[in-house]
Amino acid sequence: MQKIRNIAVIAHVDHGKTTLVDGLLGQSGTFTSHEHVDERAMDSNALEKERGITILSKNTAIRYKEHKINIIDTPGHADFGGEVERVLKMVDGVLLLVDAYEGVMPQTKFVVKKMIALGKKPIVVINKIDKPAAEPDRVVDEVFDLFVAMEASEEQLEFPIVYAAARDGIAKMDMGDEDGNFECLFEAIVNEIPEPEGDAGNPAQAQVFTLDYDNYVGKIGIARIFNGTIKKGDSVMLAKADGEMVKGRLSKLIGFHGLNRMEIDQAEAGDIIAFAGFETVDVGDSVVDPANPMPLDPMHIEEPTLSVVFSVNDSPLAGTEGKHVTSNKIKDRLEAEMTTNVAMRLETIGEGKFKVSGRGELQITVLAENMRREGYEFGIGRPEVIVKEIEGVKCEPFEHLVIDTPDDFSGTIIERLGKRKAEMKSMVPMGEGYTRIEFEIPARGLIGFRGMFLTDTKGEGVMNHSFLEFRPYSGTVESRQYGALISMEGGVAMAYSLFNLQDRGVLFIEPQDKVYEGMIIGEHARSNDLTVNPIKGKAQSNVRSSGADEAIKLVPPRDMNLEKALEWIEDDELLEVTPENVRIRKRYLTENERKRNDRSKK
Repeated sequence: MQKIRNIAVIAHVDHGKTTLVDGLLGQSGTFTSHEHVDERAMDSNALEKERGITILSKNTAIRYKEHKINIIDTPGHADFGGEVERVLKMVDGVLLLVDAYEGVMPQTKFVVKKMIALGKKPIVVINKIDKPAAEPDRVVDEVFDLFVAMEASEEQLEFPIVYAAARDGIAKMDMGDEDGNFECLFEAIVNEIPEPEGDAGNPAQAQVFTLDYDNYVGKIGIARIFNGTIKKGDSVMLAKADGEMVKGRLSKLIGFHGLNRMEIDQAEAGDIIAFAGFETVDVGDSVVDPANPMPLDPMHIEEPTLSVVFSVNDSPLAGTEGKHVTSNKIKDRLEAEMTTNVAMRLETIGEGKFKVSGRGELQITVLAENMRREGYEFGIGRPEVIVKEIEGVKCEPFEHLVIDTPDDFSGTIIERLGKRKAEMKSMVPMGEGYTRIEFEIPARGLIGFRGMFLTDTKGEGVMNHSFLEFRPYSGTVESRQYGALISMEGGVAMAYSLFNLQDRGVLFIEPQDKVYEGMIIGEHARSNDLTVNPIKGKAQSNVRSSGADEAIKLVPPRDMNLEKALEWIEDDELLEVTPENVRIRKRYLTENERKRNDRSKK
């Protein structure tokens, strides 16, 4: 039996999970001296590198003395909570990271709740102890209180504590100790995390917890072996969640070491491997011995709470910037996403319209941004929450919202959220001039709130939210306060007309940008929509006038990226997303169509 330890790294977003895994990889001697390793090596996707967040859980394996340690790095965002839940079932213990200043945050509570329910053994790592405002002792007390509140077992409450500054590769068991390296953390993992249960002599049993895709071998299942030995070329059975049994052969068996994957011939109980050979493999499926099939319990995956409609782009500029523009291409790409992303759902709702449901705005904008970079052109509607009927009552998703704001702005924030049906649960001073306020709010109330929140707190506020539960529908929620500036003509925007329009509100476009009738070029300073002409040039005449040579001074336009634009739009508006631009437009482009549509609603 190999000496194996399986651990997951869990934490709130931005508390340093991926950086800690970097340190573990670096100090275990996994990389040779001449290998160049990027910072946050586990974040392989271009979007992950840019945003500094983990989107997909990833696994790696390191050697420490005679032990093999399988580590799974998990996402911290609430939108990807489904990934964390699945990963926890595959490991025997966790490294729970908590920021030495921020302490327990909403996602920390979410992951701890899952960990305690599954009975996993934690090692608590108090990270970022080098921060000037760090208070490790307060944070340890917060973590202990959280464990007690979540009804942790006696064994879970006796968690070892490691103090670390993961970025600098420093870890120690006591704040009074000298700064050391990660040796004490490796020792804690080997000594505190239990060995995997299971026997290599039993019939084979493995469960898939995440999926990958390879153009040559097709779908790849990444699984943990709970019992038995699995060999390359074995004939096995795949037990599906609905009870169906599929016979097949393992065409490839892949092992992990550092950032590399290599083909292996066999693996035993307790190890984490990847395999190919089944096109129908899905998360939660079990690989079992055909002679003695004993499937494991299928996994419960959390339901989506938000949906958005992707459609074929039908604007006057359609097809001029994208490579893949037809409904078939968009459908194929969305279906490919569904093969590896189990937290999302897809349904076709009409000619060239596809409803994508997910766990939050971030998850959907990440998909849209990836598609845009791959050359796709499409339209997106406003996100809508998924409303369910539970025991005859119309219910909607509610979120637990935590806001850290400078003291001066707390009144404004409470007032804003009150109009969005939020209920304040607690308000605690954090010191350093900050206050932490907790709310319970309908998920609808959060759509479009982030941009307003950043403006209100002058960019200094921090907001985090995680899914709470479905509750009875709470009536109408206030939406955007301001109207839109809509172009009445098509052509190229002129500096002269934009200069005259900037008093009317905030512009989203620059001179020489292409515009068309029905395109939204800015936010009106009042609550109504206003049609304007952004392509009118200055009339030339041969008569001299005193203001002829005055320089035109334009205010820089508001930068509307995909996320900001998706939060900003209303139900009668769409985003036109192309590889080069994100434009905002009215669903009905001409004024006559809009009026006719308004009348038909009444």
